[in-house]
Amino acid sequence: MIVNRDVTERWGAKLVRVLVGIALVAAFFALCAGAQTQPTEPKAAESKPSQEEYRTFYLTNSTQPHDVSDCLTALRNALPKAKVFPVQSQSAIVVRGSSDDLMLAQKMVSDLDRVKKIFRLTYTIRETENGKQVGLQQLVLIAVPGERTDLKQGSRVPVVTGAASSGTAPQNSPVQYVDVGLNIQASLEGNPDSLLLRSKIEQSSLADEKPSTSGQDPVIRQTVLEETSILMPGKPLVLGSIDLPGGTRKLEIAVVAEPVT
Repeated sequence: MIVNRDVTERWGAKLVRVLVGIALVAAFFALCAGAQTQPTEPKAAESKPSQEEYRTFYLTNSTQPHDVSDCLTALRNALPKAKVFPVQSQSAIVVRGSSDDLMLAQKMVSDLDRVKKIFRLTYTIRETENGKQVGLQQLVLIAVPGERTDLKQGSRVPVVTGAASSGTAPQNSPVQYVDVGLNIQASLEGNPDSLLLRSKIEQSSLADEKPSTSGQDPVIRQTVLEETSILMPGKPLVLGSIDLPGGTRKLEIAVVAEPVT
């Protein structure tokens, strides 16, 4: 009985070791199988070149060629990877790039292509003599920031530019016409709250005396005022005062800018 019991215990121990070995092998294979079936981490997607698109943007408020050029420069600086082309004849800009580029271009064009504010410039020319007003003239111009406005008021005076030979008829003598009167050039820049105004006011007239060199050529007197000033809309500003030669008369020139609604 003792022998049988020892044999039984030995066989039992062997059986346990066999079972434990089988369990370990099964666990190992299960672990390997699980590792193979576990999803691998997704690899970083290879960067694919984004598909390019193109769109044409029309500047509906463009009035000058530099409007397209300024917008073109801003787009090229902000979108270095996109291709930007101007179409000056149609006030348009063509943009070729990614969808993100086109979205940014759309926003920039909407911000830059705005309705321009229009201003009414009223120049007042007051003429005084010995402190008393003897003349008053007001001239009104419509100006747009970024553009130049010209006004001319006066006459064209014929001036003989060459001496005719003794056998030449007077009507065949060379003649050049000179503008005499008032000429105003105005350029506005800036924003509606503070405007930079460049003005050139030129006034000319025929003098009564004749030059000693020729009895035909007239003497033209000319007064010019060039001024750069900052205007506050609605507030008059005196640009300057000019003493007229040959007397005690004086010109005082003022301007006021008012927005046109």
